[in-house]
Amino acid sequence: MLRKIVKIDEEKCNGCGICITACQEGALRIIDGKAKLISDSYCDGLGACLPDCPAGAISVIERHAAEFDEVAVKEHLAQEKTAVSSEKLLCGCPGTHAKVIARKAEISHPQGKVAKSELRQWPCQLRLVSADAQYFDNSHLLVAADCCAYAYANVHDEFMRNKITVIGCPKLDDTDYAAKLTDILRLNEIKSITVLRMEVPCCGGIVNAVKEALARSGKLLPWRVVIIGTDGSICED
Repeated sequence: MLRKIVKIDEEKCNGCGICITACQEGALRIIDGKAKLISDSYCDGLGACLPDCPAGAISVIERHAAEFDEVAVKEHLAQEKTAVSSEKLLCGCPGTHAKVIARKAEISHPQGKVAKSELRQWPCQLRLVSADAQYFDNSHLLVAADCCAYAYANVHDEFMRNKITVIGCPKLDDTDYAAKLTDILRLNEIKSITVLRMEVPCCGGIVNAVKEALARSGKLLPWRVVIIGTDGSICED
């Protein structure tokens, strides 16, 4: 049938993943670093993803496409949710087992230097953490883009200390960060949120996910965004 449906210009798409969060039907996915429409029948053609695209890579066109299937969308979203839950339980992977890390004042380094980590819990990958893990309750939350720890040398002392840290990459991870963060906010008393992102456009997805989670959870929390430059400087706080 001839109907309206979204079109993605892959030349313009920077893979930030913001449209993935905006699409409530789960019709879009980041594949090979670009947003793609995974099924015509999942797209309602209303274009809710358009305003959120910072690169202007999405438009609504009229073409022959399968009819929007609301039942298929519900089944698809249910399967996605089940897949994420199963991923955490698969093989009892030790990487998903929640634990609190008690830090000593100093940790000896084999070469005589002093290495000091401020990571307070495991896991720290946003895909792997359980939203109801005990360490989230009454915590200050740091939501950081993966690359920040490598670009900014003092990330442990300045940003991770006394916080629970979750990390992710909105360009490479096929995960609904907003949904996971919403669950964390709903199930726990979070005192504040610090978002640590790189200056590159694709990192905007992690900020958008936090905004969406705050809106969905209905909680008013103090939060800030710190932007790290690719040269390791703080561009904006």
